[in-house]
Parts: sequence; C-alpha cells; structure tokens
Amino acid sequence: MLDNILRLKHKLTKKRKARIRGRIFGDSTMPRVSVFRSNRYFYAQAIDDTKGFTLASVDGNKLGLSNNKDDVKKVAAIFAENLKKAGISKVVFDRNGYLYHGVVASFADALRENGIVL
Repeated sequence: MLDNILRLKHKLTKKRKARIRGRIFGDSTMPRVSVFRSNRYFYAQAIDDTKGFTLASVDGNKLGLSNNKDDVKKVAAIFAENLKKAGISKVVFDRNGYLYHGVVASFADALRENGIVL
C-alpha cells in the first residue's frame, strides 16, 4: 500500500515538473533559474537551455545555511551577486515543481530585492 502511494506521489511530481518546464525556457541573455530544496539545504542554478550549460550557481550546504526563510534570503543575495558577475540581470524562474510559497517564494522575493528581474 505504501509503495503504491509513493509511486503515485512521484508520478504526480514528475507531471508537475514537466508541465512547468514545458512553459519556460532559458537562453544566454535570460537564463532559467532552477531551484532545489532538500529537507536541510537549498540550491539554485542559472541554466542556459540552448547550450545546456550552467552559468551561475549557489549551494546552501557549502555556505552552511539551512533551508529556512531567513537563510534562503542570504543564499539569494549571494546568488544575485554571482548572476551580476556573470552579467545577468533578467532571469526566468523555474520553481521545479514546488509550490510558490514559503522558502521558494522567499528566495524569489530576495532575488528581486537584490536587483534581479524575474
């Protein structure tokens, strides 16, 4: 019973991610910012989908910052600096199947506060 429920949840997550990714596309001038959050840490990367290349990234684990709203704002500030160093000011936000609230929304808001246009 439990395996069936887990398979269904995984299947629905894959459908949600595919639906989101079908609508957005990043290039070198306006890359796609994909986020991943585990139970402990938060990760983000800016991806050029035409070349399949990561332009900038940030790792909350290496920074020693956990997956909560306050720490994610610090991660977003560092990520915004990395994007500005790469010459990027506009991005497309890929929430990667997560609901747009809590930590994910706080990351997006912090990016906007640091001068990145979503």
